[in-house]
Amino acid sequence: MKILVLNTGSSSYKSCLYDLSDGALPANAPVPLWQAQLEGTHLKIVVAGKTIEKEINAAPSASIKQMLETIWSGENRVLNSPSEIDMVGHRVVHGGSEYRKSTFITADVKSTIARLADLAPAHNPASLRGIEVVESLLKNVPQMAVFDTAFHSDIPDAAAIYPGPYEWIDQGIRRYGFHGINHEYCAGRAAQILQKDLSSLRLISCHLGNGCSLAAIKNGRSVDTTMGFTPLEGLMMGTRSGSIDPGIILYLLHQGVAATEIDHILNQQSGLKGISGGSGDMREITASIAKGEKRAQLAFDIYAHRLRSYIGAMLASLRGLDALIFTAGVGENSAPLRAAVCEGFAFLGMKIDTTKNENKPVDADIATPDSRIRILVIQAQEDWAIARECFSLQLRAKR
Repeated sequence: MKILVLNTGSSSYKSCLYDLSDGALPANAPVPLWQAQLEGTHLKIVVAGKTIEKEINAAPSASIKQMLETIWSGENRVLNSPSEIDMVGHRVVHGGSEYRKSTFITADVKSTIARLADLAPAHNPASLRGIEVVESLLKNVPQMAVFDTAFHSDIPDAAAIYPGPYEWIDQGIRRYGFHGINHEYCAGRAAQILQKDLSSLRLISCHLGNGCSLAAIKNGRSVDTTMGFTPLEGLMMGTRSGSIDPGIILYLLHQGVAATEIDHILNQQSGLKGISGGSGDMREITASIAKGEKRAQLAFDIYAHRLRSYIGAMLASLRGLDALIFTAGVGENSAPLRAAVCEGFAFLGMKIDTTKNENKPVDADIATPDSRIRILVIQAQEDWAIARECFSLQLRAKR
């Protein structure tokens, strides 16, 4: 079975093609036959270890189409025909209360994804665009939606329901959580690394990229998370504020600031970027700190403080902790942040191995042997997690 994964973001598109012709899922993520990433107009394709880069200056749908066509056309093609693709999996950020698990895409599913675009305006429309491009290219090939919210769909009501009017519940205003695809993958990978039964573990997964969220995972299930009704809640992020006093929004409205401008401020001009005055990229923040820039240091300190604070909240939900997981771009690559976070929990017996931490760990335990809590760095594998879900759903559909 050849499975194409299309992961459409707000301003970027990633895609992988996996060959699972052996009929069984490998224990670890295999190297894709083909993978591509489109950032703006810049397209990067990797085939058999070779990287090809080119510029595509077209509208979003046309850009996705040109990216996907390199799979079966051109000198670096890996298939002879698009008909060789058996299934396509899409990451869809918001499934609302309607979709608590992955599902085959139908007209009704597309309609719901579109309706939920108000809750994820930067992502759900992009996912729909990708779905429609695939329909035009691959016609009747089955497509599946894998929802970022699904993993959190069973968190207890006490954690999911906001303390507003009870009527909000009927309106669907509740905490949905996000990054569920990667949180779930990391939980399973943590059990492999630790050689433990997932059902026996209490885990906190820290997905730290441009968007950031935590998940408290007990017995393999999410019991609490930091993002909520939208991806804006919770941790400080690259350009998003995370949770703030809602009174600030009311104050700004009374000052005559338009709702659209507040939306732009909270989502695009806050977080690391807003405090540092420069970049929302942790790599650039770290470089600026080395130059003695005080605002960059302040941004890092706030980020670490709020991360430690929310980890503390997840600890209370779990009533203990077996392993702390760092994943995604910042989690995997910022040794100073991992050190700063773990130092805050030294009173619990958490001890980080400085050498391992600074040695670019991948899918590794970086805690000292005598640490009471394991500290794991796990590479995010959203695309592989989506491919696995496609494979499993197809098998279930055939039974």
